[in-house]
Amino acid sequence: MRRHVLTLLIAFVAALVGAFVGCRMLRPAEPHASDIHALVHREIRLDPAQAEALDRLEAQFAATRGALDARLRGDNARLAAAIEAEHRDGPRVTQAIDAVHHSMGDLQKATLAHVFAMRRVLRPDQAATFDRMVVGKLTDPGR
Repeated sequence: MRRHVLTLLIAFVAALVGAFVGCRMLRPAEPHASDIHALVHREIRLDPAQAEALDRLEAQFAATRGALDARLRGDNARLAAAIEAEHRDGPRVTQAIDAVHHSMGDLQKATLAHVFAMRRVLRPDQAATFDRMVVGKLTDPGR
């Protein structure tokens, strides 16, 4: 009996570690829109109309990102439950992993759509600076 309780406890801890790894370490690198937004305001001289347009885009994206983040958190919770239930790479775990990957992809696509929408607000000379900033964020090894 004691051995079974210990096995269950170890399996539960492994499920928690798996959920943490899935949530924190396996998330794809993407430009974090609010980081880019802050950089644009700090590094590029915007006219008032551009600043207002970018602020509107950021507000719109905040809602989108919040919904996608919530969906990803739910998918990670379902992955943790599947790991806890199956204790192996079974069909529920595989399905939950696919859902997490789908949500991560949707978040990355939405983030990039937002980044490109921000770029459309800029003049060509500003866009060149913006492009360098985005590439720098995506290739920063310390990210």
